[in-house]
Amino acid sequence: MKLTLAQIRKSAYSEPFAFDEMVNVSELEAMNNDIREINPVRVQGQCFLQGEQIIVSFKISGKMILPCARTLVDVDYPFEIKVDEVFTTSSYYDEEEEIHPIDGEVLDLNPYIKENILLEVPFRVFAEDTSGQDAAPSQGAGWELVSEKPVEETIDPRFKKLESLFEDKKEDK
Repeated sequence: MKLTLAQIRKSAYSEPFAFDEMVNVSELEAMNNDIREINPVRVQGQCFLQGEQIIVSFKISGKMILPCARTLVDVDYPFEIKVDEVFTTSSYYDEEEEIHPIDGEVLDLNPYIKENILLEVPFRVFAEDTSGQDAAPSQGAGWELVSEKPVEETIDPRFKKLESLFEDKKEDK
């Protein structure tokens, strides 16, 4: 999503420059993260001009598909992120502050959109319905899931005769 500085300057003096676009961020799927699929996200916001600084306040909303932490099935994860970024056209800016320089006449928001989406990915998500055809497999090539069965208490046959002594004492009482 690219905005030209001329376009922002033209309308930002009288009122904030507003934008609302769908942005394709599907290359996040190829990165080494948990995002299995991400649809185009909606980016809507405003640009404010303040001297040589451009303040961009926008909201990113969309849906990504992540793996369940228990079963690895696909989980829909809707998100909505509110972001404020400050850009400057001046060559003199403080690098310690979070002000991003603009090279040329185009403000490219795509890297900031992708960065904020990656920061929004949770460490783990859980599927609500784990029973179904998409559930985790219970067997595969060379392995099978075995659950522990309760162990019945059995008496050692060598001590079987002693059991009758306990029964006699219970009857005496």
